[in-house]
Amino acid sequence: MKSVLVAGYTTRHVAASASRAGYDVYAVDHFCDQDLIWYTKDHLAFDELDELPFAVEEMMETHDIDHVVTTSGAELLEISNRLGTPAHIAERFMDKGKTQDFFEDLGAPVPKRLGPGEYPAMMKTLSGAGGWRNACVHSDAEREAWEEFADYAPCMAQEPIDGQPASVSCLGTGDAALALCANEQILRGGDSCAYAFSGSLTPCKHPLAERMMELAEQIIAESGCVGSVGVDFVLTDDEAYAIEINPRFQGTVETVETALGMNLFSLHRDACMGILPEKRPEPVCFGVRKILAAPRNITIQKEMSALRSTITDIPYPGTSFEEGEVMFSVTGSGPTREDAFSSLDKNIRDALQFIKE
Repeated sequence: MKSVLVAGYTTRHVAASASRAGYDVYAVDHFCDQDLIWYTKDHLAFDELDELPFAVEEMMETHDIDHVVTTSGAELLEISNRLGTPAHIAERFMDKGKTQDFFEDLGAPVPKRLGPGEYPAMMKTLSGAGGWRNACVHSDAEREAWEEFADYAPCMAQEPIDGQPASVSCLGTGDAALALCANEQILRGGDSCAYAFSGSLTPCKHPLAERMMELAEQIIAESGCVGSVGVDFVLTDDEAYAIEINPRFQGTVETVETALGMNLFSLHRDACMGILPEKRPEPVCFGVRKILAAPRNITIQKEMSALRSTITDIPYPGTSFEEGEVMFSVTGSGPTREDAFSSLDKNIRDALQFIKE
């Protein structure tokens, strides 16, 4: 039995996979939802990201921990026993401008970078995950409003690509890579945070899924990233456009594990040791997950743990959410894409019964 500390803004998906892989799991997490606690020996919550390094240090001093795995928000922590992409390599891909340069140097298809006054433009902050601040603007006035919304953070503008948002879940050894599977991305849509990541479906059966996986393998083999790594794309009728690299576990863990019938943490550990599967695994079914946002200001009144087989990131009774704030995730699966979404819809209906007031 080995021990692992999973540290980052949200860690439940990785902690659950590590626990199923047979590890003693500890966590430093912003949310500390019910199901994170079920999978961990001990946990520590933090409020602001600048508190995270101190929380990690406290956990390391308190427990005998063999490995540390970092998730979103903790990629650049300097940790000696990290199981994953080193911080000095991850740093390049935490900056969307540097990532764009990397794609261009590699010759990967990538949206064109736009200058001032070129519209329409997809605006992105250079740092940050989840796509919740991304927006398409069509004029100087819209760009100015977006910059105010983004608190005038350093940003970039790209040519918008109309297509299917997708990703590839890869394993990297630092100089070689294997694409495990392709995923459809589910975005929030609507008027606010329209491009925010809101779930995934695995596998993606787009005609260019194979092309996308081949590109992802080339990208990750050249990136120096190790362990579980993701590459985001937009798929058109003609091309797979590389968007960004996630040098860590991605939010697709549940759907990947469901679709492949494999433990992703074990594969991550092996890749960090230089071991890749001999070939891409074949999916055994379709897995889908959707992140639900609060339809209004709401307080969870009921205990939801009875739904633990179909929901994740389970809030405690008494937890309050503002309209639009993420509440929890719902999962589904089936032998076909249609069956998986039907399962998801049923499970969403069941979950929403618990938040009626």
